[in-house]
Amino acid sequence: MENNFLKWILNFCMFCTVSGEGCSLELKPSRVVVGFGEPVSVSCDASRPVRVLGWESAIGAAHTQQDRAVQWKVDSLIDWIEEPICYGVFFTAPRQCEEKLNLILYKTPDSVTISSANHTGPMLEGKEYQLLCDVQNIAPVQYLTLRWYRGQTEVYNHSFSDLTPASPVQVSSILLITPTKADNGAQYKCVAQLDLGPEGPQPPPSVTSEPLNVSVHYPPSFLSPEAETLDIGMGDEITLNCTATGSPSPVYSWQSSDPKEKMEDLPLFTSSSLLPGTYTCISSNKIGKKSKQFIIKTKS
Repeated sequence: MENNFLKWILNFCMFCTVSGEGCSLELKPSRVVVGFGEPVSVSCDASRPVRVLGWESAIGAAHTQQDRAVQWKVDSLIDWIEEPICYGVFFTAPRQCEEKLNLILYKTPDSVTISSANHTGPMLEGKEYQLLCDVQNIAPVQYLTLRWYRGQTEVYNHSFSDLTPASPVQVSSILLITPTKADNGAQYKCVAQLDLGPEGPQPPPSVTSEPLNVSVHYPPSFLSPEAETLDIGMGDEITLNCTATGSPSPVYSWQSSDPKEKMEDLPLFTSSSLLPGTYTCISSNKIGKKSKQFIIKTKS
């Protein structure tokens, strides 16, 4: 009884469809990467005599009863759900075999844009902002890497390997920045890169956004903020340098312990008639202000 059941199983599986090792079918190439609308051609070869050999496919289906090779060929591939399968019906076990083609149909994005999310105009030093990169109509998204650059330096990358759609989609990425005055005038950009493996185009196709120029406002600061003490002789010409950096550009005002001294609203003050005393320079913009003192003494 047990032997009869075993024979029935063996006879039944002579007609099972198998794939992979022992299937006697080879796809050349086994993995295909093709751009949207481009032609594609793949051969399916049988390594033993075959009754029928063919391709099961929505487009480009083909079969033969004579040869050990049959081609799947499409002049312009535009079907995002195409899954071609080569099948063979053989004279000996396994009687039916099939191999599914590993087919990657890709499309570069229509556009890649970068913007400042929920903000317009200059940024403030020390405050956090979001930069947004939008990618329109790209496929397959699981092979996409979005690379963020500040100038020529990559600062962040975002992959989408957890997504599965085969057809084109829209995706986005957010970069958080906390700008300093060193970021004033910096350029940010994002690059959408499709890494499709060794069978894909080399180098990997990529589309780069237009750069986003960052403007940062920050309060004035002096190169040497400490008070300066200067010893001068009678009739000596002296220059007080109050130059500061800031964005927007600072404006200046002076205060003197000598109420008769008239001082212009400039960062540099030059005179040969300064009296001993304390002179205070104030540098300010709409973000803040800083002051610096100059203490003038007479040489003994």
